[in-house]
Amino acid sequence: MTTTTLKDGDFCKVIAGTHKGKSGFVQDINTSKTGQITITVLQKDGVRFKTLGKNVEVSKAE
Repeated sequence: MTTTTLKDGDFCKVIAGTHKGKSGFVQDINTSKTGQITITVLQKDGVRFKTLGKNVEVSKAE
């Protein structure tokens, strides 16, 4: 598994956690006090959800 830097606008696919199997565009990247990276993902149908950065992998837009 390679580590890449997440950027706003990247297309990503969720590979673990509650939202496993969903995909969309990275919108909001935050780092918590404990060091965890949280992101907001915007799906094609306009639905947004939050997930941890470690649960996603960057891929090409489908």
